[in-house]
Amino acid sequence: MNNSPDQNFFQEDEQESFNFKEVLFKYLSYWKWFLISFSIALTCSYVYLRYQTPIYKIATSILIKDQKKGMGTEDMLKQLDMFSSNKVVDNEIEILKSYSLMEKVVTDLNLNIHYIKKGKIRDIELYDQSPVFVKLIEPSDLTFNSILQIVIDDEKNITLNGVVYSLDKINVTPYGIFKFNLSNKSPKLKSVQVKIDPITNTALSIIGGLSVEATSKMSSVLNLSMENPVPQKGIDILNYLISVYDRAALEDKNKVASKTLIFVEERLKLLSTELIAVETNVEDYKSKERIVNLSAEAQLFLESVQKNDRELDELKIQRSIFENVRKLLKNNEFSQEMVTATVGVSDPTLNELIKKLADLQIQKERQKRFVKSDNPLILTLDDQIRNLKNNINENVENLTQNLNLTSIQLENQNNRLESMIKTIPTKERTLVTISREQAIKSNLFTYLLQKREESALSFASEVADSRTIDKARSSGPVKPVSRNIYILFSLIGLAIPFLTIYLIDLFNDKIKRRKDIEKATQLPILGEISLSDSDDAIVIDGTSRSMISEQIRGLRTNLSFLSIGKDIQNILFTSSMSGEGKSFVSLNLGASLALTGKKVIILEFDMRKPKLRLALKMEESNGLSNYLVGRVEINEIIRPVPNFENYFIVGCGPIPPNPVELLLNGRLEELFKELRSQFDHIIIDAPPVGLVTDAQVIEKHADATMFVVRHNYTPLKSLKPLDLLYKERKFKNLNLVFNGIQVVGKYGYGYGYGYGYGYGYYVEGGKGKQGKKNKNKKV
Repeated sequence: MNNSPDQNFFQEDEQESFNFKEVLFKYLSYWKWFLISFSIALTCSYVYLRYQTPIYKIATSILIKDQKKGMGTEDMLKQLDMFSSNKVVDNEIEILKSYSLMEKVVTDLNLNIHYIKKGKIRDIELYDQSPVFVKLIEPSDLTFNSILQIVIDDEKNITLNGVVYSLDKINVTPYGIFKFNLSNKSPKLKSVQVKIDPITNTALSIIGGLSVEATSKMSSVLNLSMENPVPQKGIDILNYLISVYDRAALEDKNKVASKTLIFVEERLKLLSTELIAVETNVEDYKSKERIVNLSAEAQLFLESVQKNDRELDELKIQRSIFENVRKLLKNNEFSQEMVTATVGVSDPTLNELIKKLADLQIQKERQKRFVKSDNPLILTLDDQIRNLKNNINENVENLTQNLNLTSIQLENQNNRLESMIKTIPTKERTLVTISREQAIKSNLFTYLLQKREESALSFASEVADSRTIDKARSSGPVKPVSRNIYILFSLIGLAIPFLTIYLIDLFNDKIKRRKDIEKATQLPILGEISLSDSDDAIVIDGTSRSMISEQIRGLRTNLSFLSIGKDIQNILFTSSMSGEGKSFVSLNLGASLALTGKKVIILEFDMRKPKLRLALKMEESNGLSNYLVGRVEINEIIRPVPNFENYFIVGCGPIPPNPVELLLNGRLEELFKELRSQFDHIIIDAPPVGLVTDAQVIEKHADATMFVVRHNYTPLKSLKPLDLLYKERKFKNLNLVFNGIQVVGKYGYGYGYGYGYGYGYYVEGGKGKQGKKNKNKKV
């Protein structure tokens, strides 16, 4: 069934919307809480900053040189890979953050030994400014679990944890074997604490705080940075890390040159011996045969043969090298051994390919120390190595074929020359043969000398693949940032009272707003009464213009709407529990009715906890309990309310032990019958309906029932049974009175309810603030 437009309108109107003004006023009313919390937070932030050790940022940058420069166009195309540069940079980042390098840094700089100066506010790490330095020779079980308190006694002795030890000597202590040396720094400081950590822990800790990043995706410049409370310590770590990194790279590159030199030196020693022996044979033969000079024809033949022999030897060397290359490639031994075994390769293309292959293999071996074999970087290097091996194999095959053809031609030419040499006399022919061997050895010796010099020059000229762009430097303190700390603590200082108020509100199950009542029950709210700060039980008189007086007058006016055309004579006041202000509201409503010239009487039927007589400061006298037991008549218990015309009261009298039985003895009907004939309005102050049944007994004599609930006092759950009473019509003209509202108080209540509650219009009798004395709270 579709809802009508009117129904939709009312449904939308009933939906609760967020009221920013209400929330704002609610929290602003607690401004003192916020101010105190904010002040405490600022004080805490100052103390926090005072006790915090400043942290400095240290940074440096290096350039990873591009090893691909100098490649031929063809090679560059083969090696082309849009991510290759980044892969190389990523490799170097992993190497710089490797444990092996950092362990070397920690060991060489003794970074695992911390020198601490105890301070009143915070401790300070001295680092290189310590007056005494400790050298750990051998640790013990207590070394890494103890604090060493060192006191400098004089230039010869120090005291370690209460025991005297000598300076500049090896000392055996329970904490390990140490050597202590004065540093001649911080001469005024005579006491220092020393904490020694395992090298492994220190290295891992530094690696965890080390940042190595490329400046951009296509750049090979790396930025290294770290944070440390001692700027000089951070500078030393970064500078020494780069130094260790460069040395490690150079050591890898120099291994090839070193092995080549060793190989050449061994060959030179062997050839030197052979050459001396051949030269001795030539000299001995000439002396024995008395040959001074060969004939011109023999000399010519000898030179031709020597030239051919030299070329054949070179071809044999090249063929041997190619054979070694194939063997090494087949056995996957293609790194430094290949470079050593291929010394003397004359083909520049093959030399370049072999050098690239060796460089790639060295790079792969370095990476395998830091990443797993299935890492994409290793797989990429494997692909490049595989391609280079295929290229080398093809190149070697082509060169070997060329060598074979050239060798056949030279051997044929030598055969012709040797047949011609046979025509030379025997002595000259023998000398030519010996001289030929001498020339071969001499040429090979000269060739190896040349290669040794080239290898030595290469070894001496090796440089690292990185270059430091900026030395490590320290900026100002980066932690803690004072501004951020003050902002953070300030927000916390504001959040604490905010959350406290929110949680109090969240767990408060009391009625806080009119909307709470409207959501929980269908009962109409006949009036709203603010919290009074007056000491008087009756706060309304003929001249009063206070806000609460006008609210009571509004309640009086609203009574006329309960039964149009017929006056409401008997008005019953009750509540769900004691302390909700029903006596205060009933007493003041009666006074308001009396001010209109009507004759009004109020009956104190709350015979368990009577409050009206006490509030009006009236003496004890006979009352309702006396009348109900038949000891007095009505006229004997009616008394005028002090300072009010037309306003009378019937007190409770002595508190009876059985109030309900008294109400049911038949005298109650006579009482109301008589009072109806004498008074215009009868106000009944009944006990709480949620606690006893007195109010339900009296209800049949009432024309209207006012159920009083109090702001921030009455539980919300008490409204549910009240709604049931309303639906079952157990009370005639049942209405609610919302009492004790704190005007612009801590719940922001006091706006938007027709009266425009505030202080600009109403007069409070010289009092400018409400909420101190809660007469309508307890009466």
